[in-house]
Amino acid sequence: MSQPLWQPRPESAGATQLAEFFATAREVSGRPLADYDALHAWSVDCAEEFWCLVWDTAGVVAETRGSTIVAERDKLPGARWFPDARLNFAENLLARPNDGPAMLFRGESGPVRAISQAGLRDSVARLARAMRQLGIGPGDRVAGFLPNLPETIMGMLAAASLGAIWSSCSPDFGVAGVLDRFGQITPKLLICADGYLYNGKRFDSLEKARAIVAALDDLALTVVVPYTEENPSLDGLGAAVLWDDFLAGPAPDGIDFTPMAFNAPLYILYSSGTTGQPKCIVHGAGGTLLQHLKEHRLHADVRPGDRLFYFTTCGWMMWNWLASGLASGATLLLFDGSPFHPSGEVLFDFADETAMTHFGTSAKYIDALAKAGLAPGESHQLADLRAMLSTGSPLSPQGFDYVYEKVKADIHLASVSGGTDIVSCFVGGNPMAPVWPGEIQGKGLGMDVQVFDASGHAVTGMPGELVCTSSFPSMPVGFWNDGDGSRYRAAYFETYPNVWRHGDWVEITAHGGMIIHGRSDATLNPGGVRIGTAEIYRQVEQLEAIQEALVIGQAWEDDTRVVLFLRMAEGAVLDKALCASVRKLIRENASPRHVPAKIIAVADIPRTVNNKITELAVSDVVHGRPVKNKEALANPQALELYRDLPELST
Repeated sequence: MSQPLWQPRPESAGATQLAEFFATAREVSGRPLADYDALHAWSVDCAEEFWCLVWDTAGVVAETRGSTIVAERDKLPGARWFPDARLNFAENLLARPNDGPAMLFRGESGPVRAISQAGLRDSVARLARAMRQLGIGPGDRVAGFLPNLPETIMGMLAAASLGAIWSSCSPDFGVAGVLDRFGQITPKLLICADGYLYNGKRFDSLEKARAIVAALDDLALTVVVPYTEENPSLDGLGAAVLWDDFLAGPAPDGIDFTPMAFNAPLYILYSSGTTGQPKCIVHGAGGTLLQHLKEHRLHADVRPGDRLFYFTTCGWMMWNWLASGLASGATLLLFDGSPFHPSGEVLFDFADETAMTHFGTSAKYIDALAKAGLAPGESHQLADLRAMLSTGSPLSPQGFDYVYEKVKADIHLASVSGGTDIVSCFVGGNPMAPVWPGEIQGKGLGMDVQVFDASGHAVTGMPGELVCTSSFPSMPVGFWNDGDGSRYRAAYFETYPNVWRHGDWVEITAHGGMIIHGRSDATLNPGGVRIGTAEIYRQVEQLEAIQEALVIGQAWEDDTRVVLFLRMAEGAVLDKALCASVRKLIRENASPRHVPAKIIAVADIPRTVNNKITELAVSDVVHGRPVKNKEALANPQALELYRDLPELST
């Protein structure tokens, strides 16, 4: 049996907020709660007590919590947590300033920019006043077409302070992709930047913004943030104003926070949209707040004064997750640009400059660091770094090894998984437990996560569907423009009645951890045996000659055959010897059924604007089916590389 890669020191584990929560939970429950499994069992069996304890220990600011903790708890969908509570999301994020800055921002050009606690509150107050004067109030939509700037956080907080709904897209989205999203929610206010920087180049955003504004009939005003230019032109934007002019006027007398229902809409997030128009997923203020407080404090041990970073765009739910770090008293670290410009060390430079404590990123980034042969632990101090978080795709065992060998040996590596659907995690980190290679540490507290086989029975030690069998506060309020709830029910609840089916193909390990094998709708079925694509990626992407991979199942002769596409590293060639090595590695470390029937080199691999590879779109092209929403892709032209390949006709 393999050994854990990391064990928390007893004195460190005992000083975590999770350890403090353990002690309080024992008093509240009257149970010994000897280990994490026992605490988790209590958190789902006695969910009302658990979520009340999270509320109390986190110090949620509210006008009232109400006497009802949950109505119709066992109804999925339909359960309503804290139905009588009244609170304001922005007030909670601004209630716990630390002694340092509220935010530190670094772009590809210029020094680190600090936003003080007072500066953040002043900007939010000014923005809220201007929005209110524009007539924005509860339920109105405010849209951001923005890079990961401090102004983006400010815009969200101002909207939330009024009870308005925030929704954002990153500026690398195309016009059609933005309109597929914002066109459904009809925002009243649009905030955009003049442009953004990536890989040493400036990209204009205002040309796209003009087309977006022209198509949004209910838009009252566009606010432009000067980011790449000092005085950008507002021509062609209709009713428009620069950021500083929108905020102008005497300093307001504080922020007038509007109390809202616990389940009042806060955010609209979007499904990736590769199989049709994106679903507009509505998340409630209270559920988002409570879930993020739990994850930050108990699972990631984010403490007041910590420096919390996640490499993300404003089109990925990890931006929303990062923003909530303010509610735990953390300083937010924001970065905009390429993580490999001017070199692969730029984010670690930022870590040293800012005394970063939590480094959040994607599994693909960790893999890219390893491929580049970088050793940040040797080139940087990383003295304050306590935790590294990874999500977006499964982190391979080799990725785990790389972090401990080349980044930092004494670090809590927390691979997490959940998603846009719940704006949080089903499974994630545990700062009091060991880290095992290739495994997410465990189930999230309060999340009744199980693995179901094809018959709907819970299983351990074998792959199956990730499900959640009871309700939780951060379930979506619903989908936008889904009056009867039919689209919402179809997305998660039709496979297993009264059970949330998430769409991940997973396995619970002997340690109580979890391995993600891939999306269940992208699993392969050769010979009738269902296998996950991540099991193949784990093997091939450790080879230096291979930059990245994509695998699909191709319908062939009344069966399915595995087809592996490889984007080669610079200078590498896919020859017979390498194909043989790939097949041998997969056969020995996965199974004979995982071995691809075809291995094909490609120049590019299509991915969504959130940087996730899109197996389903490639499968559609290979099988001659239309790809319904190419605007969800960052590089839709790459799909043509897979059309009518002669290698797939024999």
